[in-house]
Amino acid sequence: MDNDKLEEILDSVKRGRLTVEGALEQLKHLPYEDIGVAKVDHHRELRHGVPEVIFAEGKRPEDIRAIAGSMLRSSGRFLITRASEAVYMDIESLCREHKVTVEYFGKSGVIAAGGAVKKTGSAAVVCAGTADIPVAEEAMATALFLGTRTEAVFDVGVAGLHRLLDARDTISGTNVLIVVAGMEGALPSVIGGMTDKPLIAVPTSVGYGASLGGITALFAMLNSCVPGIAVMNIDNGFGAGVLAHKINTLTVNNKP
Repeated sequence: MDNDKLEEILDSVKRGRLTVEGALEQLKHLPYEDIGVAKVDHHRELRHGVPEVIFAEGKRPEDIRAIAGSMLRSSGRFLITRASEAVYMDIESLCREHKVTVEYFGKSGVIAAGGAVKKTGSAAVVCAGTADIPVAEEAMATALFLGTRTEAVFDVGVAGLHRLLDARDTISGTNVLIVVAGMEGALPSVIGGMTDKPLIAVPTSVGYGASLGGITALFAMLNSCVPGIAVMNIDNGFGAGVLAHKINTLTVNNKP
């Protein structure tokens, strides 16, 4: 439940359109709802600015459906990460029951239902190679769901820097950059030296043996000589999308 929904409930009580009992019924699951397999944190957006998100990996399909159903009843929306197509098909039928539009991002396994209609701020999501797109898409889908406009710049790694130069207008025209790369993880350092925008680096597990499942890219980004780069965990596009949205929220809210 977000601030707008809470204000709507309180205003309805004030104007006599909703009884106190009816308001209590809608609010009774604050701060969380215990559905047995999970304690769904409906209060999180009020505290944290971002609603609870369902991490599908390792969960049974029926448990994912139960958690998503709880979120739909409370707020009319949810975000699921690392979901298979089979999970999406089950969730899509749940959303039809609730008359909520749902979207599946097949490369990253993100399922988004009832995301923010109004988009504010901007983020450019840049990735080094095609193999990095799943992580980049997770970042984009997350930021879009939360309410940030996004633009993709894919396959512009350091092996062909002329491709990156063609995207200079996009890089300079955004509020925040998410830069995703595997292998040696050099792309965030290159872009960091070209821009004054906040930059969130995401190492991926893409690469040959000595890439060590993304550890080489992670260490490269942590040791960048460009100051002020924020570095996510390996393959954590979700975390990058959240941080980008929070930066955008500050930027938009602080405009005179």
